[in-house]
Amino acid sequence: MLSSKSLSLISKQLCINTIKKGFSTTDSGNAATKRICIVGAGPAGFYAAQYLLKHISDCAVDIIEKLPVPYGLVRYGVAPDHPEVKNVINTFNKTAENKGFNFYGNLALGKDINLDDLRKRYHAVLLTYGADQDRHLNIPNEDKPNVLSARKFVAWYNGLPGAQHLNPNLSGNTVAILGQGNVAVDAARMLLSSLDALRKTDTTEYALETLARSKVEQVYLVGRRGPLQAAFTIKELREMLKLPNVQTLWKPDDFTDVSAQIPNLPRPRKRLTELMLKSLSEQPRESSSSSGKKLFLPIFLRAPKAIGENEVELTVTELQNDMAVPTDKTEQLATDLVLRSIGYKSTCVDGGICFDEKSGRVYNENGRVLRDAVSKTVDEGIYVAGWLGTGPTGVILTTMNGAFSVAKTICDDISSKKLDTSISKAGLDAKQLQRVVTWAHWQRIDEAETKAGQALGKPREKFVDVEEMLKVAGL
Repeated sequence: MLSSKSLSLISKQLCINTIKKGFSTTDSGNAATKRICIVGAGPAGFYAAQYLLKHISDCAVDIIEKLPVPYGLVRYGVAPDHPEVKNVINTFNKTAENKGFNFYGNLALGKDINLDDLRKRYHAVLLTYGADQDRHLNIPNEDKPNVLSARKFVAWYNGLPGAQHLNPNLSGNTVAILGQGNVAVDAARMLLSSLDALRKTDTTEYALETLARSKVEQVYLVGRRGPLQAAFTIKELREMLKLPNVQTLWKPDDFTDVSAQIPNLPRPRKRLTELMLKSLSEQPRESSSSSGKKLFLPIFLRAPKAIGENEVELTVTELQNDMAVPTDKTEQLATDLVLRSIGYKSTCVDGGICFDEKSGRVYNENGRVLRDAVSKTVDEGIYVAGWLGTGPTGVILTTMNGAFSVAKTICDDISSKKLDTSISKAGLDAKQLQRVVTWAHWQRIDEAETKAGQALGKPREKFVDVEEMLKVAGL
């Protein structure tokens, strides 16, 4: 295991071995007649950049990102044991090789630069900075120490700067995850997976140390609605069912009359439901505590009502038109730790953005940002894509299609002259930017993380401190 001192030595050595490069735009950037800025270096940002660079001639696309490193949720949200999902990074890297592309990391909208600045410097600005906050349950005792956000838990084991201090208490036997989306299942799988398997992934070393001491043997997955409305995918469920030394146990009462509805279901939902029913039919009538297996325990038709000292009070629900309606029945679920996993939401980082606080997304029509929500007039030249515009829905493929669609809208607005690109725009001024990470700087960080990971027998060991990243970059 590499200590922080060892990582620091690697950082210093890389800085010595690398000549510090100046901050400058590419030749293509200087000659470009159309300048576009993308705010946010996650999947939506990179997919939009890919489309724009392919379809617009004489185009320069600058991506600015508040962190020193790119890739957003692909780096910090995808589960470590899903390396195949992270292969989209190869596509993003090809986009970064385009001579019209620039990456400016460690540059935060609303802090280091504002939207009005970007309006003056670019013909179009595309906001794709994602959703980095939690939705809350708004129930009693939600702020207790034994209640954590699943989003923060995911960020903790994935090494998001600032999340390393979460320090989840895994000394108890049971964890209840409130929510049944893929993030909830990812968290459950990380809690129940064998440590030997996780050591081969890019799970942070401090997380591995905590998981090695974990006493968790039972993980509940609690959902307000029924099996036919489960938000996890069949891929996630298959992985749980195949997890070594883990037994999945369903509540038979949750599946009353479910089999009769299968013929009328869409194919993806039908396959998922059939898999659940198959697993239910194969489970033993009684769980044996002496089996030595950990337990994954999905529960449907239960809504959290309040959180106690070592329990969650659940309201029994019933379905009415696919909606969970509370009954007068309640249950107590004993648990040592609670993870809240009911979705993400975006925040407004700049006063110039027309933002809907209630829905947690930017007001827009088909990706065109509105100047105000009342008149619904378009804020010319300002666009939004990804979760910031749609809300946190879908997977990476959904994000790709949405980003392509908004990028096409930008292309259409340029070709139809809705956007005036005849006026010269300067882009970012290198002289005004301090400690900004270019793509070359990021490659130094990437190299250092990869080397640190190789020493541990894993793909990479991420730096979790921004200052350490900047030192490695030579800034």
